[in-house]
Amino acid sequence: MALADCGRVDDRTPYALHAQAARRAVADAGLDRTVIDGFASAGLGALAPIEVAEYLGLRPRWVDSTAVGGATWEVMAAHAADAIAAGHANAVLLVYGSTARADVKARRRTANLSFGSRGPLQYEVPYGHTLIAKYAMAARRHMHQYGTTLEQLAQVAVQARAHAVANPDALFRDPITVDDVLEGPVIADPFTKLHCCIRSDGGCAVLLVAEEYVPDAAKAPVWILGTGEYASHTAMSQWDDFTVSPAAVSGRLAFGRAGLTPAEMDIAEIYDAFTYMTLVTLEDLGFCAKGEGGAFVEKGRIGPGGELPVNTDGGGLSACHPGMRGLFLLVEAVRQLRNEAGSHQCLRPDGSPPRLAVASATGGWFCSSATVVLGRD
Repeated sequence: MALADCGRVDDRTPYALHAQAARRAVADAGLDRTVIDGFASAGLGALAPIEVAEYLGLRPRWVDSTAVGGATWEVMAAHAADAIAAGHANAVLLVYGSTARADVKARRRTANLSFGSRGPLQYEVPYGHTLIAKYAMAARRHMHQYGTTLEQLAQVAVQARAHAVANPDALFRDPITVDDVLEGPVIADPFTKLHCCIRSDGGCAVLLVAEEYVPDAAKAPVWILGTGEYASHTAMSQWDDFTVSPAAVSGRLAFGRAGLTPAEMDIAEIYDAFTYMTLVTLEDLGFCAKGEGGAFVEKGRIGPGGELPVNTDGGGLSACHPGMRGLFLLVEAVRQLRNEAGSHQCLRPDGSPPRLAVASATGGWFCSSATVVLGRD
């Protein structure tokens, strides 16, 4: 696995970030690029992943272009693992790159307040129901139903930033307080600016290979132990309960297939476009009971040195968020499990590096979820 340049990248195209990440990931694996016979990518090109594969000089015999928002990469990892197990591919490269921040700064694109007005969305868009507003409305429901407070939601941002402080790759590293979060400009009630993810540039790649390649690899393997996927809704009117995310299903499937429980996880990498996503996903993955997420995130529990470090690179709230961030969750999980995170490395209570991790990503506006459980020998 590898990161491309991240943060502020004004001198590269998205294709160049794909190539940079891919080269670095193949070098990290210590394998020759000729072993790659599977390729997965989304979000770039008219015929993704074919267009990106061509740019990289690859001719894959297995491809995946699944596009379900931020959860795309966990879904692709699950598909790739199944394909490798079935003998349909030997080595599958997952790669992503985006210059979302640079494009806005250069006026090549605008902020994506809406995903369009076709299909079911035509019944919501006319009323100003933007992407951010959908998450905000769900957060308000959780606050109403369970008494979750703004201060508790703010703790998610504060502890994500605490992880970012130690991560030299994070875009924002200055410590913040709960008051900093609460006093910021309102973006969509109840979210202020620091409740919302940053906009950055960046890319990353992950190479998944068949077990037979492990002896030739440069690094000890991190294993995919279990995966789960779930699609919930697209129209908000079809979402049964705003306080339950699709991770409630994908997480149960992933842990069940891995033969493990949430209590056994050392770290969690969770998609965090907004603070509420982290809180409700922690509930739905089973780290705490429904409605207790607010209390769970208090007192540094998910920050550095906490009993469950979450988003150990600083997450989308502080480290990087160039668009569909799900692949970054897998990269960070692997870094931590390999004990390669450097200054922001997390350790277990006995001082050893983590052995088990869960990466759970959300797509759209809680429309989909995919969860991957990973472990090292």
